[in-house]
Amino acid sequence: MNILLLGSGGREHAFAWKMVQSPLCDTLFVAPGNAGTAAIATNLDFSATDFDAIKNVVLTQNIQMVVVGPEDPLVKGIYDFFLNDAAIKHIPVIGPSKIGAQLEGSKEFAKEFLIKHNIPTAAYDSFTAETVENGCAFLATLQPPYVLKADGLAAGKGVLIIHDLAEAQEELRNMLVHQKFGAASAKVVIEEFLDGIELSCFVLTDGKNYKILPTAKDYKRIGDGDTGLNTGGMGAVSPVPYVDAVLMEKIETRIVKPTIDGFQKDGIPYKGFVFIGLINVNNEPIVIEYNVRMGDPETEVVVPRLKTDLVELFLAVANEKLDEITLEIDERSATTVMLVSGGYPEDFEKGKIITGLETITDSIVFHAGTKLDNDIVVSNGGRVMAITSYGDSFQEAIKKSYQNIGKLHFDKMFFRKDIGNDLL
Repeated sequence: MNILLLGSGGREHAFAWKMVQSPLCDTLFVAPGNAGTAAIATNLDFSATDFDAIKNVVLTQNIQMVVVGPEDPLVKGIYDFFLNDAAIKHIPVIGPSKIGAQLEGSKEFAKEFLIKHNIPTAAYDSFTAETVENGCAFLATLQPPYVLKADGLAAGKGVLIIHDLAEAQEELRNMLVHQKFGAASAKVVIEEFLDGIELSCFVLTDGKNYKILPTAKDYKRIGDGDTGLNTGGMGAVSPVPYVDAVLMEKIETRIVKPTIDGFQKDGIPYKGFVFIGLINVNNEPIVIEYNVRMGDPETEVVVPRLKTDLVELFLAVANEKLDEITLEIDERSATTVMLVSGGYPEDFEKGKIITGLETITDSIVFHAGTKLDNDIVVSNGGRVMAITSYGDSFQEAIKKSYQNIGKLHFDKMFFRKDIGNDLL
Protein backbone atom coordinates (compact mmCIF):
# COMPACT_ATOMS: atom_id res chain seq x y z
CA MET A 1 0.00 0.00 0.00
CA ASN A 2 1.00 3.63 -0.50
CA ILE A 3 1.26 5.56 2.76
CA LEU A 4 1.56 9.28 3.55
CA LEU A 5 3.38 10.23 6.76
CA LEU A 6 2.99 13.80 8.01
CA GLY A 7 5.80 15.59 9.86
CA SER A 8 9.47 16.47 9.65
CA GLY A 9 11.15 15.53 12.95
CA GLY A 10 13.10 12.70 14.50
CA ARG A 11 9.83 11.02 15.43
CA GLU A 12 8.79 10.92 11.77
CA HIS A 13 12.18 9.61 10.60
CA ALA A 14 11.89 6.81 13.21
CA PHE A 15 8.37 5.98 11.98
CA ALA A 16 9.56 6.01 8.36
CA TRP A 17 12.59 3.83 9.20
CA LYS A 18 10.27 1.22 10.72
CA MET A 19 7.44 1.48 8.16
CA VAL A 20 9.66 0.95 5.10
CA GLN A 21 10.76 -2.37 6.65
CA SER A 22 7.17 -3.63 6.30
CA PRO A 23 6.20 -5.83 3.32
CA LEU A 24 2.83 -4.03 3.50
CA CYS A 25 4.44 -0.70 2.56
CA ASP A 26 4.94 -0.20 -1.19
CA THR A 27 5.69 3.52 -1.37
CA LEU A 28 6.11 5.88 1.55
CA PHE A 29 5.62 9.62 1.09
CA VAL A 30 6.62 12.07 3.85
CA ALA A 31 5.40 15.66 4.04
CA PRO A 32 7.51 17.67 4.47
CA GLY A 33 10.13 15.22 5.81
CA ASN A 34 13.86 15.88 6.28
CA ALA A 35 17.22 14.72 4.90
CA GLY A 36 16.85 11.41 6.73
CA THR A 37 13.43 10.55 5.31
CA ALA A 38 14.61 11.65 1.84
CA ALA A 39 17.08 8.74 1.88
CA ILE A 40 14.39 6.08 2.44
CA ALA A 41 11.11 7.63 1.21
CA THR A 42 9.74 10.35 -1.09
CA ASN A 43 9.58 13.78 0.54
CA LEU A 44 6.79 16.14 -0.50
CA ASP A 45 7.27 19.88 -0.18
CA PHE A 46 4.20 21.01 1.77
CA SER A 47 3.26 21.54 5.39
CA ALA A 48 1.68 18.85 7.58
CA THR A 49 -1.21 21.30 8.14
CA ASP A 50 -1.89 22.05 4.44
CA PHE A 51 -5.04 19.91 4.28
CA ASP A 52 -5.84 20.77 0.64
CA ALA A 53 -2.35 19.68 -0.50
CA ILE A 54 -2.74 16.50 1.59
CA LYS A 55 -6.07 15.69 -0.07
CA ASN A 56 -4.58 16.34 -3.51
CA VAL A 57 -1.63 13.97 -3.01
CA VAL A 58 -3.87 11.29 -1.47
CA LEU A 59 -6.00 11.30 -4.62
CA THR A 60 -3.18 11.64 -7.20
CA GLN A 61 -0.78 9.13 -5.59
CA ASN A 62 -3.39 6.53 -4.61
CA ILE A 63 -2.55 6.88 -0.90
CA GLN A 64 -4.26 4.20 1.20
CA MET A 65 -3.32 5.38 4.71
CA VAL A 66 -2.30 8.65 6.37
CA VAL A 67 -0.15 8.55 9.51
CA VAL A 68 0.02 11.80 11.49
CA GLY A 69 3.26 12.46 13.40
CA PRO A 70 2.95 15.89 15.09
CA GLU A 71 0.14 17.39 17.16
CA ASP A 72 -0.69 20.45 15.02
CA PRO A 73 -2.62 18.69 12.20
CA LEU A 74 -4.51 16.65 14.82
CA VAL A 75 -5.55 19.68 16.89
CA LYS A 76 -6.55 21.43 13.64
CA GLY A 77 -8.83 18.47 12.81
CA ILE A 78 -7.25 16.42 10.02
CA TYR A 79 -9.14 13.28 11.12
CA ASP A 80 -12.47 15.12 10.78
CA PHE A 81 -11.35 16.74 7.49
CA PHE A 82 -11.02 13.27 5.94
CA LEU A 83 -14.20 11.94 7.56
CA ASN A 84 -16.29 14.82 6.20
CA ASP A 85 -15.03 14.65 2.60
CA ALA A 86 -16.74 12.03 0.42
CA ALA A 87 -13.70 11.71 -1.87
CA ILE A 88 -11.31 10.66 0.93
CA LYS A 89 -13.50 9.53 3.87
CA HIS A 90 -12.56 5.87 3.19
CA ILE A 91 -8.82 6.59 3.79
CA PRO A 92 -7.79 5.68 7.37
CA VAL A 93 -6.09 8.46 9.33
CA ILE A 94 -3.89 7.28 12.21
CA GLY A 95 -4.52 9.96 14.83
CA PRO A 96 -7.44 11.07 17.01
CA SER A 97 -10.43 13.22 16.08
CA LYS A 98 -10.37 16.97 16.70
CA ILE A 99 -12.20 16.56 20.01
CA GLY A 100 -9.79 13.78 21.06
CA ALA A 101 -6.83 16.01 20.16
CA GLN A 102 -8.09 18.55 22.72
CA LEU A 103 -6.45 16.32 25.33
CA GLU A 104 -3.24 17.96 24.16
CA GLY A 105 -4.68 21.10 22.57
CA SER A 106 -6.20 22.28 25.87
CA LYS A 107 -4.70 21.61 29.29
CA GLU A 108 -8.07 22.53 30.82
CA PHE A 109 -9.95 19.99 28.66
CA ALA A 110 -7.42 17.32 29.70
CA LYS A 111 -7.81 18.16 33.39
CA GLU A 112 -11.60 18.00 33.16
CA PHE A 113 -11.36 14.59 31.40
CA LEU A 114 -8.99 13.24 34.08
CA ILE A 115 -11.20 14.33 36.96
CA LYS A 116 -14.42 13.18 35.25
CA HIS A 117 -13.01 9.66 34.81
CA ASN A 118 -11.35 9.47 38.26
CA ILE A 119 -7.83 9.27 36.86
CA PRO A 120 -5.18 10.39 39.39
CA THR A 121 -3.82 13.88 38.67
CA ALA A 122 -2.66 17.01 40.51
CA ALA A 123 -5.13 19.57 41.91
CA TYR A 124 -5.55 22.59 39.61
CA ASP A 125 -7.48 25.69 38.57
CA SER A 126 -7.44 27.76 35.35
CA PHE A 127 -7.37 31.51 34.73
CA THR A 128 -7.59 34.11 31.95
CA ALA A 129 -6.41 37.72 31.64
CA GLU A 130 -9.71 38.83 33.24
CA THR A 131 -9.12 36.63 36.30
CA VAL A 132 -5.35 37.04 36.56
CA GLU A 133 -5.50 38.52 40.09
CA ASN A 134 -7.66 35.56 41.23
CA GLY A 135 -4.87 33.38 39.84
CA CYS A 136 -2.29 35.29 41.85
CA ALA A 137 -4.42 34.75 44.98
CA PHE A 138 -4.74 31.02 44.17
CA LEU A 139 -0.94 30.75 43.90
CA ALA A 140 -0.66 32.14 47.42
CA THR A 141 -2.74 29.19 48.73
CA LEU A 142 -0.28 26.62 47.31
CA GLN A 143 3.06 25.35 48.57
CA PRO A 144 6.08 26.11 46.33
CA PRO A 145 7.21 25.32 43.72
CA TYR A 146 4.41 26.66 41.52
CA VAL A 147 3.45 25.04 38.20
CA LEU A 148 2.09 27.30 35.41
CA LYS A 149 0.92 25.68 32.16
CA ALA A 150 -0.12 27.53 29.00
CA ASP A 151 -3.49 26.02 28.07
CA GLY A 152 -2.74 25.74 24.32
CA LEU A 153 0.06 24.29 22.21
CA ALA A 154 3.46 25.82 22.96
CA ALA A 155 5.79 23.25 21.35
CA GLY A 156 6.61 21.60 24.67
CA LYS A 157 7.86 24.87 26.20
CA GLY A 158 4.68 26.26 27.81
CA VAL A 159 5.26 24.91 31.33
CA LEU A 160 7.01 26.96 34.02
CA ILE A 161 8.05 25.65 37.46
CA ILE A 162 8.88 28.52 39.81
CA HIS A 163 9.99 28.44 43.46
CA ASP A 164 9.32 32.07 44.44
CA LEU A 165 5.71 33.21 44.93
CA ALA A 166 6.24 36.78 43.72
CA GLU A 167 8.07 35.53 40.62
CA ALA A 168 5.27 33.01 39.92
CA GLN A 169 2.67 35.78 40.17
CA GLU A 170 4.73 37.97 37.85
CA GLU A 171 5.09 35.14 35.30
CA LEU A 172 1.34 34.46 35.46
CA ARG A 173 0.77 38.11 34.49
CA ASN A 174 3.39 37.77 31.74
CA MET A 175 1.60 34.73 30.32
CA LEU A 176 -1.97 36.05 30.55
CA VAL A 177 -1.67 39.80 30.14
CA HIS A 178 1.52 40.10 28.06
CA GLN A 179 0.95 36.85 26.10
CA LYS A 180 4.40 35.37 26.78
CA PHE A 181 3.42 32.26 24.76
CA GLY A 182 1.06 34.08 22.38
CA ALA A 183 -2.44 32.64 21.98
CA ALA A 184 -1.33 29.44 23.75
CA SER A 185 -1.32 31.31 27.09
CA ALA A 186 -4.64 33.13 26.70
CA LYS A 187 -5.64 30.71 29.45
CA VAL A 188 -3.24 29.31 32.06
CA VAL A 189 -3.67 26.24 34.26
CA ILE A 190 -2.08 26.49 37.71
CA GLU A 191 -1.32 23.08 39.15
CA GLU A 192 -0.21 21.55 42.43
CA PHE A 193 3.46 20.54 42.23
CA LEU A 194 4.15 16.82 42.48
CA ASP A 195 7.54 15.59 43.66
CA GLY A 196 8.66 12.34 42.08
CA ILE A 197 10.32 10.79 39.03
CA GLU A 198 8.79 11.42 35.61
CA LEU A 199 8.26 8.80 32.94
CA SER A 200 6.27 8.42 29.75
CA CYS A 201 3.72 5.72 28.99
CA PHE A 202 2.79 5.25 25.32
CA VAL A 203 -0.42 3.60 24.23
CA LEU A 204 -1.68 2.74 20.74
CA THR A 205 -5.47 2.43 20.59
CA ASP A 206 -8.18 1.76 18.02
CA GLY A 207 -10.67 3.49 20.33
CA LYS A 208 -11.72 0.27 22.07
CA ASN A 209 -8.66 -1.96 22.33
CA TYR A 210 -5.15 -0.83 23.22
CA LYS A 211 -1.52 -1.91 23.30
CA ILE A 212 0.92 -0.45 25.82
CA LEU A 213 4.24 0.28 24.12
CA PRO A 214 7.64 0.26 25.87
CA THR A 215 8.12 2.89 28.57
CA ALA A 216 10.63 5.70 28.10
CA LYS A 217 12.10 8.61 30.01
CA ASP A 218 13.15 11.80 28.26
CA TYR A 219 15.33 14.71 29.34
CA LYS A 220 13.72 18.10 28.79
CA ARG A 221 16.18 20.75 29.96
CA ILE A 222 19.03 21.99 27.82
CA GLY A 223 21.84 21.59 30.38
CA ASP A 224 23.47 18.70 32.20
CA GLY A 225 21.94 17.95 35.59
CA ASP A 226 18.52 19.04 34.25
CA THR A 227 19.47 22.71 34.30
CA GLY A 228 18.59 25.62 32.03
CA LEU A 229 15.66 26.17 29.71
CA ASN A 230 13.06 23.61 28.67
CA THR A 231 13.49 22.09 25.21
CA GLY A 232 11.54 19.68 23.03
CA GLY A 233 13.76 16.93 24.49
CA MET A 234 17.52 16.26 24.66
CA GLY A 235 17.60 12.47 24.90
CA ALA A 236 15.70 9.40 26.04
CA VAL A 237 16.07 5.93 27.57
CA SER A 238 13.83 2.86 27.14
CA PRO A 239 12.80 0.88 29.11
CA VAL A 240 12.72 2.91 32.34
CA PRO A 241 14.72 0.74 34.78
CA TYR A 242 12.67 1.49 37.91
CA VAL A 243 9.30 0.62 36.32
CA ASP A 244 8.50 -2.84 37.64
CA ALA A 245 5.48 -5.09 37.07
CA VAL A 246 3.69 -3.68 40.14
CA LEU A 247 3.97 -0.06 38.95
CA MET A 248 3.03 -1.07 35.39
CA GLU A 249 -0.09 -2.81 36.67
CA LYS A 250 -1.10 0.37 38.54
CA ILE A 251 -0.50 2.46 35.42
CA GLU A 252 -2.66 0.16 33.32
CA THR A 253 -5.58 -0.29 35.73
CA ARG A 254 -5.73 3.26 37.14
CA ILE A 255 -4.72 5.30 34.09
CA VAL A 256 -4.59 3.51 30.71
CA LYS A 257 -7.83 1.53 30.94
CA PRO A 258 -9.92 4.42 32.37
CA THR A 259 -8.53 6.68 29.61
CA ILE A 260 -9.61 4.35 26.79
CA ASP A 261 -12.94 3.66 28.54
CA GLY A 262 -13.36 7.43 28.87
CA PHE A 263 -13.08 7.85 25.09
CA GLN A 264 -15.98 5.44 24.64
CA LYS A 265 -18.12 6.93 27.42
CA ASP A 266 -17.61 10.45 26.06
CA GLY A 267 -18.11 9.42 22.41
CA ILE A 268 -14.58 10.56 21.43
CA PRO A 269 -13.34 8.89 18.20
CA TYR A 270 -9.72 8.00 18.91
CA LYS A 271 -7.51 5.92 16.63
CA GLY A 272 -3.87 6.60 17.31
CA PHE A 273 -1.30 7.21 20.02
CA VAL A 274 -1.91 8.39 23.56
CA PHE A 275 1.25 9.65 25.22
CA ILE A 276 0.69 9.83 28.98
CA GLY A 277 3.17 11.95 30.90
CA LEU A 278 3.36 10.47 34.39
CA ILE A 279 5.06 11.17 37.67
CA ASN A 280 5.84 8.36 40.09
CA VAL A 281 5.16 9.71 43.59
CA ASN A 282 6.05 7.11 46.26
CA ASN A 283 5.30 4.33 43.75
CA GLU A 284 1.89 5.85 42.90
CA PRO A 285 1.54 6.91 39.23
CA ILE A 286 -0.14 10.29 38.67
CA VAL A 287 -0.90 11.92 35.29
CA ILE A 288 0.92 15.18 34.54
CA GLU A 289 -0.41 15.57 31.00
CA TYR A 290 -1.69 13.86 27.89
CA ASN A 291 -0.22 14.19 24.41
CA VAL A 292 -2.08 12.83 21.40
CA ARG A 293 0.94 11.62 19.42
CA MET A 294 4.22 9.89 20.13
CA GLY A 295 6.88 11.83 22.01
CA ASP A 296 10.07 13.08 20.43
CA PRO A 297 12.80 11.95 21.21
CA GLU A 298 11.02 9.04 22.96
CA THR A 299 9.89 7.63 19.58
CA GLU A 300 13.56 7.24 18.67
CA VAL A 301 13.96 4.68 21.50
CA VAL A 302 10.45 3.13 21.56
CA VAL A 303 10.02 2.36 17.84
CA PRO A 304 13.44 0.64 17.51
CA ARG A 305 12.36 -1.74 20.29
CA LEU A 306 9.19 -2.80 18.43
CA LYS A 307 9.63 -6.15 16.70
CA THR A 308 6.02 -6.11 15.46
CA ASP A 309 5.37 -4.69 11.97
CA LEU A 310 4.35 -1.04 12.51
CA VAL A 311 2.19 -0.88 9.36
CA GLU A 312 0.37 -4.02 10.50
CA LEU A 313 -0.29 -2.29 13.84
CA PHE A 314 -1.64 0.81 12.06
CA LEU A 315 -3.93 -1.34 9.88
CA ALA A 316 -5.27 -3.04 13.01
CA VAL A 317 -5.95 0.42 14.51
CA ALA A 318 -7.82 1.48 11.36
CA ASN A 319 -9.94 -1.71 11.38
CA GLU A 320 -10.50 -1.74 15.17
CA LYS A 321 -8.76 -5.12 15.42
CA LEU A 322 -5.84 -4.21 17.67
CA ASP A 323 -6.84 -7.02 20.05
CA GLU A 324 -5.87 -9.53 17.34
CA ILE A 325 -2.22 -8.39 17.24
CA THR A 326 0.54 -9.70 19.49
CA LEU A 327 3.00 -6.98 20.40
CA GLU A 328 6.61 -8.21 20.32
CA ILE A 329 9.26 -6.11 22.06
CA ASP A 330 13.05 -6.25 21.78
CA GLU A 331 14.38 -7.01 25.27
CA ARG A 332 17.43 -4.80 24.76
CA SER A 333 17.63 -1.25 26.04
CA ALA A 334 17.65 1.65 23.60
CA THR A 335 19.00 5.13 24.25
CA THR A 336 19.15 8.29 22.18
CA VAL A 337 21.04 11.57 22.48
CA MET A 338 19.86 14.68 20.64
CA LEU A 339 22.36 16.90 18.84
CA VAL A 340 21.13 20.49 18.79
CA SER A 341 22.12 23.79 17.21
CA GLY A 342 24.20 26.21 19.30
CA GLY A 343 21.89 28.68 21.04
CA TYR A 344 18.86 26.33 21.06
CA PRO A 345 16.18 26.60 22.53
CA GLU A 346 16.64 30.33 21.96
CA ASP A 347 18.11 31.91 18.81
CA PHE A 348 20.17 29.54 16.64
CA GLU A 349 21.57 29.44 13.12
CA LYS A 350 20.60 26.98 10.38
CA GLY A 351 22.42 25.74 7.29
CA LYS A 352 25.45 24.24 9.08
CA ILE A 353 27.10 21.41 7.10
CA ILE A 354 26.95 18.07 8.96
CA THR A 355 29.94 15.75 8.54
CA GLY A 356 30.75 12.20 9.68
CA LEU A 357 27.37 10.60 8.97
CA GLU A 358 28.95 7.89 6.80
CA THR A 359 31.28 6.85 9.67
CA ILE A 360 28.51 5.85 12.12
CA THR A 361 28.54 2.18 13.14
CA ASP A 362 26.38 0.37 15.70
CA SER A 363 24.00 3.35 16.09
CA ILE A 364 21.03 4.66 14.12
CA VAL A 365 20.96 8.33 13.14
CA PHE A 366 17.43 9.73 13.15
CA HIS A 367 17.33 13.11 11.43
CA ALA A 368 15.18 15.87 12.93
CA GLY A 369 16.05 19.43 11.86
CA THR A 370 17.98 18.61 8.68
CA LYS A 371 17.57 19.20 4.96
CA LEU A 372 19.48 18.55 1.74
CA ASP A 373 21.25 21.52 0.17
CA ASN A 374 22.70 20.44 -3.20
CA ASP A 375 22.83 16.85 -1.86
CA ILE A 376 24.72 18.00 1.26
CA VAL A 377 23.05 17.41 4.65
CA VAL A 378 22.75 20.68 6.58
CA SER A 379 21.09 21.70 9.84
CA ASN A 380 17.57 23.10 9.52
CA GLY A 381 16.26 23.37 13.07
CA GLY A 382 17.02 23.57 16.77
CA ARG A 383 17.08 19.83 17.36
CA VAL A 384 19.15 18.47 14.50
CA MET A 385 19.48 14.68 14.92
CA ALA A 386 19.10 11.87 17.44
CA ILE A 387 21.75 9.16 17.83
CA THR A 388 20.07 5.92 18.93
CA SER A 389 21.83 2.73 20.10
CA TYR A 390 20.91 -0.67 21.51
CA GLY A 391 22.57 -2.40 24.45
CA ASP A 392 22.01 -5.22 26.91
CA SER A 393 21.82 -2.39 29.48
CA PHE A 394 21.06 1.30 29.02
CA GLN A 395 24.64 2.00 30.15
CA GLU A 396 26.00 -0.04 27.23
CA ALA A 397 23.57 1.60 24.80
CA ILE A 398 24.35 5.16 25.89
CA LYS A 399 28.09 4.48 25.64
CA LYS A 400 27.64 3.53 21.95
CA SER A 401 25.60 6.69 21.29
CA TYR A 402 28.28 8.92 22.80
CA GLN A 403 31.06 7.07 20.94
CA ASN A 404 29.31 7.73 17.62
CA ILE A 405 28.56 11.35 18.48
CA GLY A 406 32.35 11.78 18.60
CA LYS A 407 32.42 11.08 14.85
CA LEU A 408 29.84 13.75 13.96
CA HIS A 409 30.33 17.47 13.56
CA PHE A 410 28.56 20.67 12.62
CA ASP A 411 29.36 24.23 13.67
CA LYS A 412 28.25 24.98 17.27
CA MET A 413 26.90 21.42 17.73
CA PHE A 414 25.71 20.87 21.31
CA PHE A 415 24.42 17.87 23.30
CA ARG A 416 23.88 16.80 26.89
CA LYS A 417 26.59 14.55 28.30
CA ASP A 418 24.57 13.08 31.18
CA ILE A 419 21.66 11.23 29.55
CA GLY A 420 20.77 8.28 31.79
CA ASN A 421 23.07 9.31 34.65
CA ASP A 422 20.11 9.83 36.99
CA LEU A 423 19.13 6.17 36.48
CA LEU A 424 22.45 4.72 37.65
